[in-house]
Amino acid sequence: MPKRSSNKKQDINQLASSIVEQTIKESEKDAGKNPHAVALGRMGGLKGGKARSEKLTPEQRTEIAKKAAQKRWGK
Repeated sequence: MPKRSSNKKQDINQLASSIVEQTIKESEKDAGKNPHAVALGRMGGLKGGKARSEKLTPEQRTEIAKKAAQKRWGK
């Protein structure tokens, strides 16, 4: 009778090796990004919509809202 793969026990050394490999792969993903630049971009993104809406006139906001409603509900 074949053994089930779920009952397979991993050697401690194999487990340690797989953990190290996963850690290296994760660190390589983040290696290309500058954490300071990421933080600055996020700060700008969080206040972008609010800053834009404050600069718009009431007529411009109304026009944008009408366009959004037409796209959402269709004609």
